[in-house]
Amino acid sequence: VQLQASGGGLVQAGGSLRLSCAASGRTIRNLVMAWFRQAPGKEREFVAAFSRSGGNTYYTDSVKGRFTISRDNAKSTMYLQMDSLKPEDTAVYYCAASSSIILSNIRTGEGYANWGQGTLVTVSS
Repeated sequence: VQLQASGGGLVQAGGSLRLSCAASGRTIRNLVMAWFRQAPGKEREFVAAFSRSGGNTYYTDSVKGRFTISRDNAKSTMYLQMDSLKPEDTAVYYCAASSSIILSNIRTGEGYANWGQGTLVTVSS
């Protein structure tokens, strides 16, 4: 599956953005799909993910209550609604997908076979 992330941009603190991750090559049904981010000079960080069934969602603590992950299987697209953005959310955001990743690796990034190219989110103070 090929992934294309989009929707990044420059926004003031407190603002909102919605990222999209469009998949091509196969349906996203039964895929674990996730968002990661990497800030300048920092390691890649887990943000949010869907379980393979889509019934469970996972978030890193720093975005709980502010970010919402969703998916539209018919459009083969995953979204990340980001509200109440903070300067520390500034990063390149990547989407990832896997058909076989084990639950314990969902947050680590290991085992995702497919990655999008990243979209830059900049939050100004």
